[in-house]
Amino acid sequence: MKITLLVVGKTEDKYLIEGIDKYLKRLKHYIGFNLVVIPDVKNTKNLTEAQQKSKEAELILKQVSNLDTVILMDEKGKKYTSVLFSNYLNKQMIGSVQHIIFIIGGPYGFDDSVYQRANGKISLSDMTFSHQMVRLFFVEQLYRAFSILKGEPYHHE
Repeated sequence: MKITLLVVGKTEDKYLIEGIDKYLKRLKHYIGFNLVVIPDVKNTKNLTEAQQKSKEAELILKQVSNLDTVILMDEKGKKYTSVLFSNYLNKQMIGSVQHIIFIIGGPYGFDDSVYQRANGKISLSDMTFSHQMVRLFFVEQLYRAFSILKGEPYHHE
């Protein structure tokens, strides 16, 4: 199985970039992982929120094939503990899923066309985080999930 994290806009804060890079290096020991950054939409001051989401959706959907399993990081998504998330990933691998694309949208979330394409939604918390911070939290949880599956001591219960 291969995993892609697709994000809208580059990560700006140095501390987040360093944290993300730390977990990306660790993840390479477990699975084929790719981080894909879609450039921010230009001239957003002249766009409504709906227009911005629609333009982002066009760019997102170009990155997705019909064979991909698409999971949106969304505040209304299913919540998992770290152990349950690792179980979810294990089921995907056992179920012969070839490629999962997790998507973190822009500041306004997703257009309806992206929701329609999605195979599921996951929420990291009931709290609201910036879409920049969610990137770090997600790659850390992905690393934690694989360390749980391998029985390594990173996760303590």
